[in-house]
Amino acid sequence: MDESGGSGSGQPRSGTDRPAEPHAGPTAPTTDPTAPDPHEHGTRAVAPSTERESPHADAAPEDSDAARHPATDGHADAPAAESETGPGDAEHPPTPGETADLRKPTVPRDPRTADDHRTLAHSGAPRNPPPPSPQPRGGLLMGRPFGVPVYVAPSWFLVAALITWVFGGQLERVLPELGAARYLVSLFFAVAFYASVLVHELAHTVAALRFKLPVRRIQLQFFGGVSEIEKEAETPGREFVLAFVGPLLSLVLAGLFYLAMQPVEPGTVPGVLLAGLMVSNLIVAAFNLLPGLPLDGGRMLRAVVWKITGKPMSGTIAAAWVGRALAVCVLIGLPLLTQSGALGSSAEDNVGMDTVMDALLAAILAAIIWTGAGNSLRMARLREHLPELRARTLTRRAVPVETDTPLSEALRRANDAGARALVVVDAEGTPLSLVREAAIVGVPEHRRPWVAVSGLAQDLTDGMRVSAELAGEDLLDTLRATPATEYLVVEETGEIYGVLSAADVERAFVKAMARPS
Repeated sequence: MDESGGSGSGQPRSGTDRPAEPHAGPTAPTTDPTAPDPHEHGTRAVAPSTERESPHADAAPEDSDAARHPATDGHADAPAAESETGPGDAEHPPTPGETADLRKPTVPRDPRTADDHRTLAHSGAPRNPPPPSPQPRGGLLMGRPFGVPVYVAPSWFLVAALITWVFGGQLERVLPELGAARYLVSLFFAVAFYASVLVHELAHTVAALRFKLPVRRIQLQFFGGVSEIEKEAETPGREFVLAFVGPLLSLVLAGLFYLAMQPVEPGTVPGVLLAGLMVSNLIVAAFNLLPGLPLDGGRMLRAVVWKITGKPMSGTIAAAWVGRALAVCVLIGLPLLTQSGALGSSAEDNVGMDTVMDALLAAILAAIIWTGAGNSLRMARLREHLPELRARTLTRRAVPVETDTPLSEALRRANDAGARALVVVDAEGTPLSLVREAAIVGVPEHRRPWVAVSGLAQDLTDGMRVSAELAGEDLLDTLRATPATEYLVVEETGEIYGVLSAADVERAFVKAMARPS
């Protein structure tokens, strides 16, 4: 079976303030980002503003720490000043070509955007963004077929030992002349069986790469293997193909092992191994074709429901609940089948320790299917809400200041402009660095007139410049690639739009995850 993951990783927060007015001159809005698997995935969203005369208008998410009320612009603003009374007056946004006087308030701001009197100078220090999700290791690296790393999890050694012991006991009855060597034959069978599982997963991987879907890794583990595909198929047809190729390859392998058995004498080591591999691949194919998530058959069912309803979420819900029903059936039905002798052994043999082992195996399988179905639902909800994370709506207003500007003066300008971020620019207005909010909070008020903003700023790198058009997984992937607390948001023309805070993205992400589908 395969597993789509997201992104994921650091989880962004939502909750940004909105400015009531645009910046003046070469304004550079600033924001701090934090970013999923997917990975894995639920989020809260801030609706983008439909009216914007200037690229520096702000919007604020609901129920955020800084702004609990929606603003009319596309940025999140909050006053940054030395005054304890919160935001002051705000100017009307300048028309294109005009510059706004950041020092001269004109129109009082809507009290709903006051953000509980929180200013840049007095806001709490943002938490550090979550670290970028490292490339998961997951065991011993065995190779990189098609450029995708293949790992063998530590749990594989446990199941390999179990297979060696169980299959060795069967060989003692079929080939008693082998003696202790039967365990070497059993170990070879365990390795060959997992090689077949790897072929099954490689089928998913090749199909995903063919559809231009990134594959993070393949992992062989206790109950088979997992192909971690980072993005979802774009159409139900591709989803169906992506899921079906794995069981199809297992059926093909079973057929090949059957053909290889024909010229081989049944009572020999090669004959027993080929028969065992044929049967095991048939079992793998049949099990994965069961119509419930997280199995391949569940993904196929999801694709069918998606095609019929036109809603991928409907397909996920249907396949996930069928998966949970399968988990209950496995938990109850597998021990009953083995005790009844329906799986090939006599009922008299299925007593004592065998009964306990059957019940334990059924419980483990049921738990894997049940939790996998639940994870599929959570991942689907995340992907459904990810598009609501937009750099443009999460961006904070910012004011440009030169390197030698005293912190107190910079905060006064930000407060007058209703902004919550400072961008250090050169004489030509080119952004050089971003003033960190955490650093501002750490400077006592009486020292701010003597502290230059350049001493509190973080130099801009290429990865800290993000497009205002980024949204969803693209936004999260960009932020994960360059971990930082704040990012400079720019328009496609290169014009400064604002500053994106990682903390704001994280809050938005968590809020979106909590929303019902």
